[in-house]
Amino acid sequence: MEASAEPAHDFLKFVNASPTPFHAVKSVKDRLLGAGFVEIRERDDWSSTCKPGGRYFLTRNTTTILAFAVGHDWEPGNPVAMIGAHTDSPCLRIKPVSKSQSEGYLQVGVETYGGGIWHTWFDRDLSVAGRVMVRTSAGGFEQKLVRIDRPILRIPTLAIHLERQDDFKFSKETQLFPIAGLVAAELNRQGVSSDEAENDGKSSDSKDFAPLAAMGERHHPYIIELVATEAGAKPEEVIDFELLLYDTQKSCIGGLNGELMFSPRLDNLGMTYCSMQALIESISDEHSLKEESSIRLISLFDHEEIGSNTAQGADSNLLPAVLRRLSVLLPALRDPTDYTTAFEQTLSTSFLISADMAHAVHPNYSGKYEAKHRPEINKGTVIKINANARYATNSPGIVLVQEAARRARVPLQLFVVSNVSPCGSTIGPMLSSKLGTRTLDLGNPQLSMHSIRETGGVYDVDHAVKLFVSFFKHFSELEQKILVD
Repeated sequence: MEASAEPAHDFLKFVNASPTPFHAVKSVKDRLLGAGFVEIRERDDWSSTCKPGGRYFLTRNTTTILAFAVGHDWEPGNPVAMIGAHTDSPCLRIKPVSKSQSEGYLQVGVETYGGGIWHTWFDRDLSVAGRVMVRTSAGGFEQKLVRIDRPILRIPTLAIHLERQDDFKFSKETQLFPIAGLVAAELNRQGVSSDEAENDGKSSDSKDFAPLAAMGERHHPYIIELVATEAGAKPEEVIDFELLLYDTQKSCIGGLNGELMFSPRLDNLGMTYCSMQALIESISDEHSLKEESSIRLISLFDHEEIGSNTAQGADSNLLPAVLRRLSVLLPALRDPTDYTTAFEQTLSTSFLISADMAHAVHPNYSGKYEAKHRPEINKGTVIKINANARYATNSPGIVLVQEAARRARVPLQLFVVSNVSPCGSTIGPMLSSKLGTRTLDLGNPQLSMHSIRETGGVYDVDHAVKLFVSFFKHFSELEQKILVD
């Protein structure tokens, strides 16, 4: 079956609208609402809300989102077809006290998040986006998503004339340090002299007590003003924020024949998008859940890049807690009976695809790859295997996914690392051990993983969406044919 480029164009719109996990979850949420999903909350009772034939989603911390559709023939203890991915990517985050200046430049202190290829962040047109906590007129607090849609920061390299080095080495603390402008220009904007600015910054005993220094003392005032404007608030109403740096250059189609994608955050918004889109497409027909006995679920976690060991990470209680509640979900007009073991039954019959981008073979570094396992861009989604369980894939899982791919008529590839190379990991092993559920790791191939600009294949987006749609549609049938206890 010939792959289409159309899903890739839609995916790039998704990426461009999602500079942070906060925005990625909003993008997913908006599309789910457009597809008829109903938002629910963890704190509420679901017994009168979630019903067979329904479609629902919930969020945690606004950076993790979980969505599911319940088959009309669902029974307590039945299986759940799951795809897990993550919403975060390596980036730079503004420090709690970021205000700095040196040699006449305004600078903004940042922390590294995850294992980024940090030299790629130099000489890029950067801006900020994220979450702002704002005081309301009623005296409460609410969060607002913000995005400064123009370049305001840059990390300049040192001219080669001043230091020649074979390897680009730098201090992540003192040299991975963005500039935001010139001190003189900011003073001129404020209409004050340097002496006035210095005196204005001194603390006064007459001020009301505050546990923390004011936001305008911790961060450059103009950044506070820009963020407040984006949030529809006054600067003094901004109480705190979580702001991430992002590259303002948009994602785009590239390559001589338009076959490549050049984009930030392919890892792992690529699999986030494909998971979401597949769930929506798998239930787009009004009869799609009529004879379905399983639940179709996606769980898109935050904090995979830093180990997942947080309340909104894959190593949290979120997925197990949701599965426990769903495992005893009663069909319509059914009297409650003893479902003591429903949760355990659901776990033992369910299947999880851990979807995280994979490594395509690099033409300039082909020696880094195992000779017989060199995935190519636009040749299909990659099943990832590791003898030391860095990936959760095993042969029964390969059989199931291969059958789903056969029905969708999409290609698959296999990947293992060379014996002399380190191997990364995913949410797959931690969730498979936590749940005891059959799990397989896969992802679309890409180059430059963890760079500020990555490269992927246009047609692999379509490959993955079709594969995941087939997995959701055929899982209930296939699960009964592949029995390994």
